[in-house]
Amino acid sequence: MPYPEQMVAPMRAELVEMGVQELRTVSEVEDYFTVTEGTSLLLINSVCGCAAGSARPAVRLALDHDHRPDRAATVFAGQDLEATALARDLIGDVPPSSPSIALMKDGELVHFVPRHLIEGREADAVAANLVEAFSTYCSPDPKGMDHGDLS
Repeated sequence: MPYPEQMVAPMRAELVEMGVQELRTVSEVEDYFTVTEGTSLLLINSVCGCAAGSARPAVRLALDHDHRPDRAATVFAGQDLEATALARDLIGDVPPSSPSIALMKDGELVHFVPRHLIEGREADAVAANLVEAFSTYCSPDPKGMDHGDLS
């Protein structure tokens, strides 16, 4: 049973306010994954403490880097069940994990950060992992992604 929306709304807003697209429906996930050109980030969000203390802050820190994905989105595990299930299927052959962070390039999974690499780690360490992947796979300062107050 999903948590009440009023409880998770701030957890959703934290990502949306930084320019991350929220995918709540199967249709939104399908549309997001239809675009395969370039780089895209997907955060599988969660209500757990490691999402609040590490995953979401790490994404905020990493998206402030010179190299970053062309676009970023999030699905909320345990909340938007069908959207999350489809997103997990479309990521590729990785075990379901929440929170987790996937980086895709031209439609292919190139980097994945599962829960066990988030839980118990500081946001800075998780962000460093993402920044390293961004430096490898992403172009500097891509156009088209709204980074909210990070620009």
